[in-house]
Amino acid sequence: MSLRIEKGYGSWGREYSPEYWPQEVGLARLCKTGKPFLNRDAVVETMARPAREELVVLALDAAQTDASNADATGGEPIFKDGIGIGRVTSGAYGYSVGLSLALGYVKGVSAGDTVDVMVLGVPHKATVLAEPPFDPAGVRLQA
Repeated sequence: MSLRIEKGYGSWGREYSPEYWPQEVGLARLCKTGKPFLNRDAVVETMARPAREELVVLALDAAQTDASNADATGGEPIFKDGIGIGRVTSGAYGYSVGLSLALGYVKGVSAGDTVDVMVLGVPHKATVLAEPPFDPAGVRLQA
């Protein structure tokens, strides 16, 4: 599971499901609307709307001062300035990159912002990453 999260890949039932729009999960580029298909108009209409939430990769601060240095696993709330802005869908320690990582849906934040993830009831500082930490350009996949 950690390799999937290091690459920022979602999984069906956690990050991907019919309730999320393509632009919310970063898959809008895969929706080709130039040809006719069943429900094409509904897809075009949905993709024209702004995303309600956005799937992001978070790097949690592993150097906690208390006894709780656990990794997020999914379901943990995400806060910004004390206000709930989202939730973790998957999490694990990324052994290839040496980071505690999580995928989650958030609203109102951008890359580089600091948020709090409540892991085991303890706030853990986390940074919203601009791209997945492992092979973001896909160079190793193409080799």
